[in-house]
Formats: sequence, structure tokens, C-alpha cells
Amino acid sequence: MPIKYIGRTTDFKGKTLWEILGNLKNFGAGRIVVRSRLEKYPEPSYFKILKVQPLANEEVRKVEVLVEKVFRGKKFPYPVKIRSVSYKADYRLLHKDEEADYCKLPSSAGGSVRLLPASAPFPPLLRELLVREAAARGEAAVEPKLKMLYRDNPLPLFRVAEDGETPTETITTRPSAEFAQRGLK
Repeated sequence: MPIKYIGRTTDFKGKTLWEILGNLKNFGAGRIVVRSRLEKYPEPSYFKILKVQPLANEEVRKVEVLVEKVFRGKKFPYPVKIRSVSYKADYRLLHKDEEADYCKLPSSAGGSVRLLPASAPFPPLLRELLVREAAARGEAAVEPKLKMLYRDNPLPLFRVAEDGETPTETITTRPSAEFAQRGLK
């Protein structure tokens, strides 16, 4: 008789953080832990354990861990707490011999910063309304631009292009498929 699995399957490979850190001296402070989910990236992603604290009155598998986080070769500027995902069986401990090789950060950390535009064109319909309103007020026809606001990111993965810089990323507005079919562009 074939085995039939019922329920959700996971892609996790490894152990929970408590299974790993509970068996180490000083709860693994100073050791490197890797999450299997993050190994799909070519750059190193890992956690350096700073402090471990078991949670009272919670599930036995959960633990609160203060870590130094490196994601895709970029080190976070401040320690991060891992609590809600500590129960997932997706972590593995790096052997002390592997730590130096695995944790080498890329030497060109500043070269991969993306430049985002400071402004973008309005969507076509809204642009047309703004142009008509300006013409009705008797103002000169100027192409309206939408000022872009970006959410702050603790990692220096992108920045807004300043005056005189050419952005590496572009933001375009495309007419929807419905308008394109009608011939309205």
C-alpha cells in the first residue's frame, strides 16, 4: 500500500534553533548558523549568535535569539532578534573550520548599490488630466513628474539618484492591456 501524506509539506532542511543551540556550550554564542532557505542566493547569508534566551510559557521549540545578521553579503548595522521563526526546522550550524570561508564578504560592497530615480512619469490618464487642468488655468505646458518616496531599508542595497546622476533602475507606466486593445494609448 502506498504512503499517502496528508497536510502541508515543507521545504525545510535542518533543525530548529533550540535543537542546535541548546546542546552547545554557552548556547552557541559566537557561532555561525545558516538558514537553508537563504542558501539559494550566491552571496553568503548567515546569523552570528550573540545571545540566546529560552521563552517562558511558550512552545518548547521557540527561543529568542539576538544575532548579527548578514543577508546576501550585506551586514545589518544593528543586531536583530529572531523569535517568530526560531521554531522552524530550517537551520544548520556551520562547523568552525567552515566559518572563515563561508563568511567572507564580497570586497566590492559599494559597487552593487542600485540607483533609483527621484521622479517618475504620471500614469497616462492622470498625466492627461493634469495637463488639461494646467491649460485651463492658462499655465505653460510642462510635463508633470511624480516625486518618488522610498521606504527606508537598513541595508544599503539602493539609494535615490541625486542631480546629475543617471539611475540604474527605471520606472515606466505602461498602458493596460484593455486600453491597448481599444487603441487608446
